[in-house]
Amino acid sequence: MYLADSAPMGESLVKTEEGRTTATAAPMADEAPAPRRGGVPARLRSLRAPRRPRLWFEILLIAVSYWLYSLVRNAVPEQRAAALRNADWIWSAEKAMGIAFEETVNRSVNSVTWLIVSMNYYYATLHFVVTIGVLVWLFRRNPGRYAATRLVLFATTGVALLGYYLYPLAPPRLMNGGNFIDTVLLHQTWGSMASGNFKNMSNQYAAMPSMHIGWSLWCGLTVFALASAPWARLLGLLYPTLTLVVIVATANHFWLDAVGGIACLSFGYAVSYAWYGSLPHHLPKLVPAGRSRLGALSPGAATARSGSPRL
Repeated sequence: MYLADSAPMGESLVKTEEGRTTATAAPMADEAPAPRRGGVPARLRSLRAPRRPRLWFEILLIAVSYWLYSLVRNAVPEQRAAALRNADWIWSAEKAMGIAFEETVNRSVNSVTWLIVSMNYYYATLHFVVTIGVLVWLFRRNPGRYAATRLVLFATTGVALLGYYLYPLAPPRLMNGGNFIDTVLLHQTWGSMASGNFKNMSNQYAAMPSMHIGWSLWCGLTVFALASAPWARLLGLLYPTLTLVVIVATANHFWLDAVGGIACLSFGYAVSYAWYGSLPHHLPKLVPAGRSRLGALSPGAATARSGSPRL
C-alpha cells in the first residue's frame, strides 16, 4: 500500500510500504532538457571564444590575405577620368572648408632633401614593417586578444577594397594642373609602389581611403591600449600622427583620405565587437593552453586551472 502526501513540486514524496517509510524525489514539472554539446549554439560559441593562435596558420593566413588584397586592389578598374574628377572635387571641398594645406606641406618638406627622402622611405616600408611587428607582438604577448585585434585589421582592409572600387581617386601628385611634387619621382628614392619603376604594378587611383592611416592608427591604438611601458604608449600615439604628415608631404593623399581610413577602421572595430561581444583590449590577455577546438577546457587543464590564481 502506498500513501503519498501532497507536496510542492521538487520536494520529496513520502512512500509507505508495509511499515517502512522512504522518501523519493518528486518529478519536476517542465524540467528543461540538458543542452546538446554538439548543437549549433555551442559551435558558434566555440568559434567566438578566444583561443591560442597557431603560428603556421597565422603566417599562411596573413600571406594569403595580403596577396588577395593586392590582387583585388590592383584589379579594380583605374577609371582615370573619374579619379581625376573626384580629386578636383576633393581639392575644391577642402578649399571651401579651409583645410587645403597639402600643397604647402608638400613643397615645404620637399625643400629639405634629407627630410623628404626619409619620408619617402618611411612611406614605402614602415606601412608593412610596423603592422607585421604589432601582429607578432600581439601573438607573443597577448594571445587571447590576437584574433579579435586581427579581425579589426582584416575587416578594415576588406571594406577599403570596396572604397577603391566605388570611389576611384587620383592622389594629389597626379592631379591635372596641380602644383604638387611627386617626391619619389623627383628624388629617385626606392620602394614606393605609387611612383617610378613600380607605378605600373599598382593601381594609381586607389587613394581613398588611405590604408596607411587605417593600418597605422590600428597599430597605434593597439599599442596604446595594451602596452604597459609609457614610452611604448607614447610611440603608439605618435606613429599615426607622423604617418598623416608623411602621406601629405609626399603628395600621396589628401587630408580627407585619412578620414576615409579612420571610417574603415571604425567599421573594423564594429565587426570585431559584434563577433566577440567586446573590444579587443577588454578580452583576457592569455588563453588556457588546454582549450580545445570546441572552446572547453580539457579535464586536466580544468583541474590545473581550478587550483591556480587567475592571470
